[in-house]
Amino acid sequence: APPPLSSAEPVTDSRTGAGVVGTICDKRGVIQQTDSQRRCTRRNPTESMWIFMLQLLLFICCWLSSIHALEFRYHNTVEMEQYLRQINRTFPDITHLHSIGQSVEGRELWVLILGQHPREHRPGIPEFKYAVGRVLLLQLIDYLTSRYKSDPLASNLLNSSRIHILPSMNPDGFESSIPDCINSVGRYNKNGVDLNRNFPDTFDLNSSERREKEVRAVMDWLQTETFVLSANLHGGALVASYPYDNSNGGSELQGLQSVAPDDDVFIHLAKTYSSTHSEMYKGDTCNDFQNFPNGITNGYQWYPLEGGMQDYNYVWGQCLELTLEISCCKFPPESQLPALWNANRAALLAYMRQVHLGVKGLVMDSRGKAIQSAVVTHPAYYTMKKNIQVKFGPDTFSAVTENFFLQRNNISTVPPFSSCITSPVEILVPQENHANEDRVLTHWSALVLQICVLWLMI
Repeated sequence: APPPLSSAEPVTDSRTGAGVVGTICDKRGVIQQTDSQRRCTRRNPTESMWIFMLQLLLFICCWLSSIHALEFRYHNTVEMEQYLRQINRTFPDITHLHSIGQSVEGRELWVLILGQHPREHRPGIPEFKYAVGRVLLLQLIDYLTSRYKSDPLASNLLNSSRIHILPSMNPDGFESSIPDCINSVGRYNKNGVDLNRNFPDTFDLNSSERREKEVRAVMDWLQTETFVLSANLHGGALVASYPYDNSNGGSELQGLQSVAPDDDVFIHLAKTYSSTHSEMYKGDTCNDFQNFPNGITNGYQWYPLEGGMQDYNYVWGQCLELTLEISCCKFPPESQLPALWNANRAALLAYMRQVHLGVKGLVMDSRGKAIQSAVVTHPAYYTMKKNIQVKFGPDTFSAVTENFFLQRNNISTVPPFSSCITSPVEILVPQENHANEDRVLTHWSALVLQICVLWLMI
């Protein structure tokens, strides 16, 4: 720093030779130097305060930027956990972080919940989940939280739904994985089991026996939430696959497809994702002699598999789920990750908005008391292809509210409208309050279902 000036010490301009008398700086002064002179000026307290506030604001902005500057790379399990905790600390009002269990090697299976009420289910707020797909799901978390107050799309999604994200179901396998386009080192868990072949099959008993630790954790998780819509993300192809993945040769087997009761809804959901994706809708972008018209496929028609999570969610969890194959490479190199996110971002968001399709309602008796267990059908107003089992979970919610899909045969004919109606429905109610999930329900009761039909275009 230059030496302090004294009042008797002139500063000479090198070009004009003129002298400028300096003043001695006190604690509120600062020495300034130009090309031609060096002088001392005083700064008043108000100016100092504003400069301090500006510096503080810049610091906060830089700090927040560092939080959301999520790198496009593969984050190991420790890094992923640190990031999820950081997001939860930064946005405690719209996020809730919890573990649904542990892997074979004891790693936590973290789920981040996003929404206006992240800690509890609220009547009328549908539940959505994304599972698996670590890189894209961490980027999705970053996108939604950082834009919550500035982007209407992010705001609407978080304010109108409760979003559960499980970035990694197989953290043990990920730690041993090696980036490779064709092979998938790290696909299996510590016990050498493919978790996407270990769920109870669609046409088998819903039993937790012989299930891996990670699979049992997901099965238990599905019983604690009322999920409406879901997807799991994979690599190795570019297609949206929908149920069924398996068949027992019964009436569901139609030609080369194993057709689920909600087949038309699944086709709509799959097309929603593929048509919004930058490449998937083309159907043949991986150049591997496979062609998927419109970028979608029935799972069984593609290749049959037993014990998949997609079918389990649909049959045993009452949640419509797709398997999204999002990359031609099973484990793409890190240099391709930004392009992978850009190709899938709009499709991920568009698919999430489909959670608001259909009819949502409260199932109550004639006295307005919530029904704790029932099977709902509504043949008069809409055609519901698959009956919905109304569950009352172990939580402390004061009312049973189920978000179920009631669809026309042709989903494209459903007009946009918003109204409330009272319609008679048939509800099958068990005689025992604590009937098991697979109990044969024997007592019919004619009740009234208060239905608010809402078509949300967000």
